[in-house]
Formats: sequence, structure tokens, C-alpha cells
Amino acid sequence: MTTNEIREELKEIRFYYSRKNMFDTASKELGTASIASKIIKYNDAIRFAPARLYEIYYSLYINNNTFETLADKLGFSYDYIQKLNRKLVLFFKDKFIEKKEA
Repeated sequence: MTTNEIREELKEIRFYYSRKNMFDTASKELGTASIASKIIKYNDAIRFAPARLYEIYYSLYINNNTFETLADKLGFSYDYIQKLNRKLVLFFKDKFIEKKEA
């Protein structure tokens, strides 16, 4: 899995959580959306992340904060949040490779 594929899946996860109520309501009539399996995959992996990356994942993708908003909330620079997000993507890449090899 490439870093670009991970970034795209993270965008889908962010979209899902930004409209979670709609997805929950729709799933009662349509069934669970396929994004659910991606969410499980990422949530399983993040449990093993360092605390700072765990926070970045939760804040950016679950709580739908932007880099700017999160930088302001945490008292960090925009560039530092970007750096942490790059580390997060690489963390996921390593975890998914590790899991595939197991």
C-alpha cells in the first residue's frame, strides 16, 4: 500500500466521520457502508501508535479538525502538524506492511 493510497483512505475516513449521523441512519435501510472495513483497519492499527500520532489521527480524522485549527488548539505550528501527519501516514504504511507479512 502506498502513502498516496493511505492519504486517500484517510480522506474517506474523515468524510465518514464528518457525516457519521447520516451514515448511521442510512445503514439501517441500506446496510453498512464499505468504509466501515477501512475504519476498522485504521482504528486497529492506531492503537499501537505513539501517543502523539494517536492524538493526531483522532483530532484530524475523527474530529475533523484542519491542520490550522489543530495547530492553534495544541499550540503547535502548522508545519509541525503537517510533519506529524506525514509520520502518521508512514506509521500506517509500516503497520499494514507488517500485518501483510505476518
